Formats: sequence, C-alpha cells, structure tokens
Amino acid sequence: MRGRILRAGLIRVIQWAGRKILVIDQAEALARIFARVRAQPARTVPLEQSLGCFAARDVSAGMPLPPFDNSAMDGYAVVARSCMVGGRLRVTGEQPAGADRSLDLRDGEAIRIFTGGPMPRGSDAVIMQEDVDRRADEIIVRSEVAVGDFVRRRGGDVAAGQKILSAGERIRPETIALLASQGIGSLEVGGKVTAAIIATGDELVAPGARLRPGQIYDANTALIRGMLESLGVRVRSVAHCPDRADAIEAAVRAGIACDIMIISGGVSVGARDLVKPALLAAGAQLDLWRVAVKPGKPFLFGHANRCSIFGLPGNPVSAFVTLLLFVRPAVLKLMGASDDALELARWTALLASRVHNDGERPHYMRGALKEGKFLPLGRQESHALFGLSRSNALLLVQPGQQIPAGETVTVFTWN
Repeated sequence: MRGRILRAGLIRVIQWAGRKILVIDQAEALARIFARVRAQPARTVPLEQSLGCFAARDVSAGMPLPPFDNSAMDGYAVVARSCMVGGRLRVTGEQPAGADRSLDLRDGEAIRIFTGGPMPRGSDAVIMQEDVDRRADEIIVRSEVAVGDFVRRRGGDVAAGQKILSAGERIRPETIALLASQGIGSLEVGGKVTAAIIATGDELVAPGARLRPGQIYDANTALIRGMLESLGVRVRSVAHCPDRADAIEAAVRAGIACDIMIISGGVSVGARDLVKPALLAAGAQLDLWRVAVKPGKPFLFGHANRCSIFGLPGNPVSAFVTLLLFVRPAVLKLMGASDDALELARWTALLASRVHNDGERPHYMRGALKEGKFLPLGRQESHALFGLSRSNALLLVQPGQQIPAGETVTVFTWN
C-alpha cells in the first residue's frame, strides 16, 4: 500500500496501513547518526600496518626532502660557467650514490657522479653522460650547461616542518612511502571497528545449501560483509535468525558487544517484521526509523551502550544503497576519518539515456560511469541484483524530476 504524505519538511508524516509514521530525509538521518557516533580511541601501529587506516593527528616533516643536494642523472658534476660547447674538463674524482666522499670541485674540472650522489662542494650543475665525450681523464662538452641543471636541491620536495599528513586522512601506499622517507616507523591512527551481522527471515538459506520451495539464498550477508571488510572493519560474528522474536533478541544481545551491528530484513511494518521489538527488548534505543530515499525507506538506526545499530531493508539493492548512504559514513567516522572522507566521490557526466522519477522519494538510480558518460543499468527495482553488480555509480533523481539524455548530471561513486 502506498503512503500518503500529510506534511512536507525534514520530518514528514505519512499514512501507512492506517497508521501515522514519521519519515525523515537523508540529511536529517545522517545528522542523527553522526550525533551518536564517536571516533574510536586512537592506537599506534607499525607503519607497514597502517595501510587503509586514518591518521589520528597531523604529521610534519622532521627533515627536508631531499636531505641534501644530489644528482638527478648519471653524468658529471661541473661548474656551469666553465662549460662551453667543445670545451674540455679534467675528471678529478667519482661520487656514487651513498656515502658522501666530501669531494671539492674547481673551475675547469668535472667529477663523475651517479643518480642520487651528493653534489661535490663547488659544483652547481650536472651534465648528462650522453652529452659528453669521455677521453681518458677528460670530457668534451657537447651541450650547453646552466646553473641547476639536473640537480635535486635540498628541501626541493618537502621542507622541514612542512605538514605531510593531516588528521583524518586515509593512509595509502603513497602515504606510507612519504612517511618512510622521514624515518617514521610507527604511526598513530584511528581505532579498530568490530561488527556483528544479523540476517533475518525464514526464507533465507546460506549459499551452498539446498533450497526448498519458497526459499532464496542469502545475498545480503555477503554484501554487508564485503562492504564492511573493504572499509577495514573486523566482522566478529554472523548470525541467521528465523522470524522469531526470541531468536532475534538473543542475536542482538550477543551482537551488542561489537562497535556496530547490522541487521538485514525485518525492519518494515509487516506482522513478521520483528526487529524493532527485539531491539527494544534487548535494551536498545531507537534514534530513527524510515528515511525518505528510494530504494531503502525501511531503514533503522539505534544504539545500545557503545554499539551503533543499523537495520537495513531485506531487498538487496535497498540494503546496498542504505549501506552506502548511512552505514559507510558512520563506520568511517568511527575509524577517525575526516569529514571530507565521509562523502561519496562526485563526478560530472553526460546522461546516456533519459530518466524520470514519478515517486515521492529521491531515487538513487544505479548505473555505469565510463568515459564521462553515465548509463542506468538493468531494472531499477530494489530486488534487482544484476544491474547493481554491473554498476559503479549512483544518480540521484528528485521526486517528479525528468532528466533528458545528454544532460550534464552529478553521479556518486564508492570505489
């Protein structure tokens, strides 16, 4: 039965099966979630174990990069003013990468140098080995030389004291390389997040088991676990509960020991939607229920002690969209991410085919973003997994909105 909107605003009242139900918009739902979620205590880990974590504090460079003037090429360190095309320079030494041999250079001389080798005192340029002819202990210059040619100056990349990592920034392999170049062996990062997953429904069967008439395989647990683990969450427990209040309540009580709990199915208004009463019986408090997005209106958020609880719709596409919109940013905040990192990436694209939204809720349509174009894929119903499996972006279409093909749109990606 379709709901009838009685009042517009951030919080709306709809009639559903003769009952008045509050429905809030996405922004208000996120505000309520963020009001409850607090970053986990920071921890110190070896640098090599920090990948994917978020920095707990700003980090500044303790030394310049490069730490000394050095050669960018294999060639010869020279004094630029003494180099003329056709001129000869006497080779007086050799400086490889590694220990500084503290060599001195005067006008009319050259010192053989290799990439990364410290610049000899008195030199101000490097001429590549390809641009000279070597004759015994002399080189003949075959190209013009200017001061600074092929010299990496001390601090030219990073200055001492420069901020090289911001609190809340995700640690990437490139970040680790920069920190390692500073001699940093350990790093303070955001805390770990643990999760419990509960799937509800008599109709669900684990993949690999035998289906009976009327049953379906449980896709949501695999989806939720994959999403959480891709974010760096440790899934501590997974439970499947039949449509019985006592079973769901027992699973909830066990899951409260984790930092987050995600319950799939059973959060709507049907007679067999037993999650809300089970949560209340287990001592949880509910902060919101039902959000004005499509797919995904039957979404629940609450808490018990330090555990944040998310109730997702049973349809897999609805579960996926609510995971992206509400669970993902909450998890990232728990892990210590900056506010900017909580949002999905935004891209401008050309719409490949016309779309429209005749419904009363903002609709996140799934599709493929490729070469600057966004193409909606597959059936856009909340159960249709095939199109979702080929999608890498979402397009938000507002109620009553029609967007013609060729229009420039903003799409959201999650990878």
